[in-house]
Amino acid sequence: MPSSVANEGYKFQSSRSSPSGSPATVPDDVEVVDEALTLLQLETQTIPQDVAVPARSRAGWQIKGSSLSLNTHNRIRNIVESLKINPNPQKPMIPLSIGDPTTFGNLKAADETMKAVMKSLESGKFNGYAHTQGHEASRQAVAKYSAHQRPNGVIDPSDIMLCSGCSSALEYCILALADRGQNVLVPRPGFCLYYTLAEGLNIEVRYYDLLPEQQWRADLVQLESLIDENTAALLINNPSNPCGSVFDKAHLQELVNICERHYLPIIADEIYEHFVFPGSRHVAVSSLTREVPVLSCGGLTKRFLVPGWRMGWIIVHDDQQRLGTAKSGLKNMCGRILGSNTIIQGALSDILTKTPQSYFDGVIDVLYSNAQLAYNLLKPVLGLKPVMPNGAMYMMVGVCIERFPAFKDDTHFVQELVNEQSVFCLPGSCFEFPGYVRIVLTVPRNMIEEACVRIAEFCEANYKKDNQALIEESLLDDAHVHY
Repeated sequence: MPSSVANEGYKFQSSRSSPSGSPATVPDDVEVVDEALTLLQLETQTIPQDVAVPARSRAGWQIKGSSLSLNTHNRIRNIVESLKINPNPQKPMIPLSIGDPTTFGNLKAADETMKAVMKSLESGKFNGYAHTQGHEASRQAVAKYSAHQRPNGVIDPSDIMLCSGCSSALEYCILALADRGQNVLVPRPGFCLYYTLAEGLNIEVRYYDLLPEQQWRADLVQLESLIDENTAALLINNPSNPCGSVFDKAHLQELVNICERHYLPIIADEIYEHFVFPGSRHVAVSSLTREVPVLSCGGLTKRFLVPGWRMGWIIVHDDQQRLGTAKSGLKNMCGRILGSNTIIQGALSDILTKTPQSYFDGVIDVLYSNAQLAYNLLKPVLGLKPVMPNGAMYMMVGVCIERFPAFKDDTHFVQELVNEQSVFCLPGSCFEFPGYVRIVLTVPRNMIEEACVRIAEFCEANYKKDNQALIEESLLDDAHVHY
């Protein structure tokens, strides 16, 4: 019996002999039995009677937070909460800081996606626990959907683990590969959650630099210099949050070659793999190697515009079986919360196969159009240097902070932009990359146009020209007067 129908009416088989006198057969899917035993063990764990319970020795309440909890920080939240924000009451707030594409209501899940969930819910078949890796039919659906990640186009469902969102998938990968005292290489600028997931467990984060003047390609020499015997994995985020960059095949191969030389597995954050603008193409890093193990993290969150549904997955690519016990560790991690949302699992096959390409094309059109608009409006602004993205849903904008002497850094720049113009971006410091701000591209077109106009007004009011520029401007003004 496939695990995907484990709650569709399991037929009980007695442990006694069958009517013919022969022993009763074991169910085909031993995963169901294993799962039942696991749940039973969790529910019946007690302290053995022969184990002594230590006497109470506390004189009073002495509750402390665990070191894990106290050393876990969300960098974005910490920075944003430190801002002294008082938006301009004369101008409605435009939040270009929120990485949730559903916030503004202009981008919605497809009808087919919604109907798939209603069908799953109404069936009544997915209200119980699933196998901790996910229902088999759901994993089969992900295997077909992600076939492009393998050179031969074949993924075994046993190599797939369904998780509670892509962030959960990333956590499982980091914790399965790295121990306390080891280090993981992550991009800078990069998604701050990587640091959040690692720091509380004393896993060191080492940042390799992305180069804005090279469309955010990795600095390969600097990256390779970070690797030592305690390096557990290289994390590649492609397409990138916050950069919106898309690595080409040649650059990805260079990263793979480094990992092959140093026997280093790859964690591939590919949640934006289908958010690629015209003229660029996403290449799954796992499709380029049979030598380097790759853990690819993806999910429904962004492409299907349902971040709150918390459906992500890990796909293990390990042709040479080099992950060793790490793969078992990944499966163990899935048991921490006894599997992901089963209602969404039940809808996965229909979501992945019935949502039309025209829907996806429409979303990309909105993002690409907004990117072009924002880039064209911000490029002429003195003191700013936007970098045109090739995918994802973000743009990084350089701020020549020395030209804005009233502001000490990018965080101060963002704070006063909110206070004067009611436009909220995220400072580059949130991504370990000061001197930049990040804007999102998911807002309605009229809103992003208004936001960019206000940013330009803010920069014009606060930009300080150098003496040479002032002289040249004065000469031009004089020429116009005499003319």
